[in-house]
Amino acid sequence: MKHLRELLFPLIAVSAAFLVGGVIVLLIGDDPIETYRLLIGSALSWPDGIGYTLFYATPLIFTGLAVTVAFRCGLLNIGAEGQLYVAAFATAWVGITFAQLPAWVLIPLACLTAVMSGAAWGALPGVLKARFGSHEVINTIMLNFVAVALASYFTQYHYKNEGDAIMQTKMIGLIDTAQGLRGENAHVPRIGQLVGWFPERIPLNISFFLALLACALVYVFLWRTKWGYEIRATGANPTAAEYGGISTRKQIVLAMSVSGALAGMVAINEVLGYRYRYYDGFSVGYGFTGIAVALLGRNHPVGVLLAALLFGALIRGGLFVDIFTDRVSKDLVLVLQAVVILFVAAEALFRDSLGRFGLLKRSKV
Repeated sequence: MKHLRELLFPLIAVSAAFLVGGVIVLLIGDDPIETYRLLIGSALSWPDGIGYTLFYATPLIFTGLAVTVAFRCGLLNIGAEGQLYVAAFATAWVGITFAQLPAWVLIPLACLTAVMSGAAWGALPGVLKARFGSHEVINTIMLNFVAVALASYFTQYHYKNEGDAIMQTKMIGLIDTAQGLRGENAHVPRIGQLVGWFPERIPLNISFFLALLACALVYVFLWRTKWGYEIRATGANPTAAEYGGISTRKQIVLAMSVSGALAGMVAINEVLGYRYRYYDGFSVGYGFTGIAVALLGRNHPVGVLLAALLFGALIRGGLFVDIFTDRVSKDLVLVLQAVVILFVAAEALFRDSLGRFGLLKRSKV
């Protein structure tokens, strides 16, 4: 019963958001039913709709989990955007610098680089918070700008092909052979390369399964290990945790490091599985959308997965709404996301309203 109640409020928030979105579509003179038919239908079509929905959901799973781990420690990680940028560039650097390595060495090395560079960038505001009491929100926001600027600088002046008008690095894993240039030894396979019935042109790759594995591992880490318990205890009541012998400083650094590592895994999807290079400006706000995903998912790995799939579907469907409707643009997706966040934030209002009808116990506050 408790789990059903936890699902109730996100469902109310999503339903309310779609209702508000429908009213907005109606006010601007378009058909809400046709708009939502395009939005949902295009996201669930086979194979392109589902394939791209899962592809768009993959980075949101990683960033949603990143925010969840930090939040469970009482921290708000606004820096997942910077952490994934650092990880993406570092991953591309490894793929370029060690291109001569065989695939069975280079791919794991690049994946490890994505995780470790994200963890290091996440640990920095964790150390500042634990050691000096600096607020993690301010630190992570500022570090976002630093991360993007550093990646842009090194791309522009050191790792971009000469004459390339696009701000992007050279291709990863590119080596000269007797047959010419080859660069596949740094690529993780797409689903279409593994199963013949799925189109190879769809960029969905095995990092999606890594995201599913990450959901399971985060659950085990937070609810089945000593470290996870100490992180949650620190987030629930740091004073009581200290009294119980838990070093809250260590937990802050650990939580931010794990959070950064999860955000850094976006690079596996982006660099190793999609573009095969670092592309400046590749993120469409994955780190910030991850906050909404975590909020809607109730800061639980299962909820994060479901919320990321919803947001991935909205991103996919928004493209078709933009093309095939008269007045509605893909910005409707941003409106729906914003309204969902507003309704999730207004959970107390829903609890009191349901309490009036006897569906839940009213809050005593």
